[in-house]
Amino acid sequence: MAKDKTVQFVCFETKLDHEQFIAQWELYTRSVNSDADVTLQQSDKNGHFKYIAQHRCPDGEFKFVFTRSSRTSRTPEVEIKIKQAGGYSILQLERENEVHSGESKVFAFISSPQADLSIYRQLSPQSKLNIYEAYYENCQYPYILEYFVHNKATLDLVVELKKNEAVDIGVYKECMPAAV
Repeated sequence: MAKDKTVQFVCFETKLDHEQFIAQWELYTRSVNSDADVTLQQSDKNGHFKYIAQHRCPDGEFKFVFTRSSRTSRTPEVEIKIKQAGGYSILQLERENEVHSGESKVFAFISSPQADLSIYRQLSPQSKLNIYEAYYENCQYPYILEYFVHNKATLDLVVELKKNEAVDIGVYKECMPAAV
């Protein structure tokens, strides 16, 4: 993934597990230009699932479309909360989207545009950190941090992040649908 790409973050919250969510995911139309370069992650906390989809495309070619397809009367309505965080440019790229064995991704959504990013860079020296900066004025967060961290160090990193300006923190595993 090059630094000259824009990344669209779409967040989902639901009680659906991976298999059920993927079935619903297939009902959505994803980004026109980035379906070939999308990463879907899942976080599970007490039977409540969160998913983050990262859609990537080259700068200047960003045409993100995310709409629900029409539902038939035989398809039951399932509660999936969707939150489009917005489009982000890559400020720092230490690792492409490969999670190695024994690792997790920790996402931290930063609410303050004045956040001191040097603090976040020092939190977990053994991890790799990608930093995304809001590309559009209407993005939900000024920064999104993506840590690639060893499973043993995950809890320590989450505790440290909670001491700072992160409004939402989650530990995620990749869960790509077979068709994407």
